[in-house]
Amino acid sequence: MVTKTRAPRADAHRNRERLLDAAKTAFAENDKVSLEAIARAAGVGIGTLYRHFPTREDLIEAVYRAERRRLCEAVDDLLTAPDAAAALRVWMDRFGDYISAKREMADALRAVIASGAITATEARAELSTAVQKLIDVGAEQGTLRPDVPAEDVVVSLLGIFLASGAPEQREQAGRMMDLLMEGLRARP
Repeated sequence: MVTKTRAPRADAHRNRERLLDAAKTAFAENDKVSLEAIARAAGVGIGTLYRHFPTREDLIEAVYRAERRRLCEAVDDLLTAPDAAAALRVWMDRFGDYISAKREMADALRAVIASGAITATEARAELSTAVQKLIDVGAEQGTLRPDVPAEDVVVSLLGIFLASGAPEQREQAGRMMDLLMEGLRARP
């Protein structure tokens, strides 16, 4: 007998999303925040939190994955821009925001990464797929070089934010992203 899994009820989906949003905010302020405080901030009981996320690590992993997914999905909106190079630069700023949020969750993420639930290979592949969409459109428009591997752009961005990822270094990171963009632009 084959059992079908049904989609979660609408209220369960809303609760899950509220928990993810509350956890993202809470972890950005203090990665040692209690799960009870996150449940309260989401307007649900602790039992609801544990039904969705049986462990703290499950919640951290879900927040991380949701943020990465949102970042990658943002590319689809940017693809409608008349200049894919400018859209890529906007996405780079969003990437910086994503990295900043991860920096605040660093201690919490270490355990999840150590478990193997999140891998650098998986993250790079998902981010590279998103960047490749912008490169492809930019190459068609003649604004971006078609010969640059998307993964090189992602790794370059990681390097920028490893070197200049603190909030007080954001201006420097912006200048470095501008330099990266100069290398990505198509030349007549």
